[in-house]
Amino acid sequence: MKKASRGRNAANSSGGRLRLIGGQWRGRVLSFPDADGLRPTGDRQRETLFNWLQLDMPGARCLDLFAGSGALGLEALSRGAGLCTLLELNPAACSQLAANARLLNADQAEVIHTNSLDWLRQPPAAPYDIVFLDPPFAADLWQACIDALAQPGWLNADAAVYIEAPCDASFTVPGHWMLNREKRSGANSYRLYRLA
Repeated sequence: MKKASRGRNAANSSGGRLRLIGGQWRGRVLSFPDADGLRPTGDRQRETLFNWLQLDMPGARCLDLFAGSGALGLEALSRGAGLCTLLELNPAACSQLAANARLLNADQAEVIHTNSLDWLRQPPAAPYDIVFLDPPFAADLWQACIDALAQPGWLNADAAVYIEAPCDASFTVPGHWMLNREKRSGANSYRLYRLA
């Protein structure tokens, strides 16, 4: 589930709406439930992120570890990703993710109701090209997820890992994850690492 709202794109009492901003489903508006702490990554940051990833996206295998509203995973599919596995623990959010994938006829979306850390403890079926790591901020799950992703089989040799976190969040990435891009907005940081 995405982290608590910090004043932008917050869900109201009846839920919220997410607009896909690029690709084949550009302009499509999708619903997401009013679930505690769930909010999509904003339009401006998504546009920046997907500009960073534009050459990586066609046919990519993506993993959205805390899919929430689907802002990152569904946007990736709209922009040409070959597959996106969207993990979500909240039952209502997961159900809406699946409904939104059906609405878009997104056969390449794999929506799984699960705890992301538990899921990462199983052997990977195939490595991923792009991973979105944007967990609930209060849960402080960055390091545990990074450590799991660093295990053999999860990432392709030239994979990209996007991490959204507070600027003061403390985590360490493996030495072969090179910081490729970084942006700050208010108290939040947005980082794209590439494996070398």
